[in-house]
Amino acid sequence: MSSETDYLVDRRRLKRRVTFWRVLAFVAVFLAVVGAAVAVAGRQMGVAGAPQLARVEISGLITGDRKTLDLLKRVQKSDAVKGVLLNINSPGGTVSGSEELYDAIRELAAAKPTVAVVDGIAASGAYIAALATDRIVARQTAMVGSIGVLFQFPNVVKLLDTIGVKMETIKSAPLKAAPSPFEPPTPASQAAVEALIADTYGWFKGLVAERRGMDAGGLATVSDGRVFTGRQALPLKLIDEIGGEKQAVSWLESEKKLSKDLPIRDWKPKDGSPLGLWSAAGAVAGAFGLDTAANLLRAVEHSAQSPVLDGLLVVWQPRG
Repeated sequence: MSSETDYLVDRRRLKRRVTFWRVLAFVAVFLAVVGAAVAVAGRQMGVAGAPQLARVEISGLITGDRKTLDLLKRVQKSDAVKGVLLNINSPGGTVSGSEELYDAIRELAAAKPTVAVVDGIAASGAYIAALATDRIVARQTAMVGSIGVLFQFPNVVKLLDTIGVKMETIKSAPLKAAPSPFEPPTPASQAAVEALIADTYGWFKGLVAERRGMDAGGLATVSDGRVFTGRQALPLKLIDEIGGEKQAVSWLESEKKLSKDLPIRDWKPKDGSPLGLWSAAGAVAGAFGLDTAANLLRAVEHSAQSPVLDGLLVVWQPRG
């Protein structure tokens, strides 16, 4: 065998060995990442049995998503959790979603002392969530309130007239699918929607009056749709205390007689699929030069769909 042939054979052997060790290293690192992620997730979700305070975050649009409701149920059932800090930073969301969240937090608060901590905003549906807790603590510059209900729909009649398009509709009754963006609202359709809003608005105000102990005069002052800063909200009885997590923990220790210096653990919703692990695996694949696999794994991480809002809203919408 010539020296050139020996060289080629050695090169092939070396290449196979390098490929083998690359694959082996990738598998080892991937398993290490998975193990570390599972361990961290376990600690974050409060799997440890040591007594603790659970920190749960309510943020973004409130839609009554199943992951958040399941998380609250898990916190409620955990013997390790002695109290709950509900960190709220949300402009609200759908009426039905806010109602679901309110009911879930009331069940949680019946089992564990629960305090709402507002660092940013708890408006509309998010304030409904805060109402369900035992106590509301907010920063001086946080925003709370926006007690009201919203229903919006586009009306494109003039646009369709401009381009010469008319939508023909056949329906079983005048109020079916009314109001419609394809025809001018009628007095009857407007009255029907106003009745929906008035009924839901009454429900919202009833929660505020009951949970915050307000009389008719106090309720009228705070229920015109405005948001209030924490400084404004305190004398109006919308919140109980100015402060943050420190003040919330102090109240749990003094009023609910919880042990001092309990560790605070972050509880997170379960994804239902290990998407976070796919992202980590993508990073590992990229480190080993497996770019196609890395891009595919990262794409899986970002494939979650956006929530769809349908129906009446309790959401704060600042106007620019």
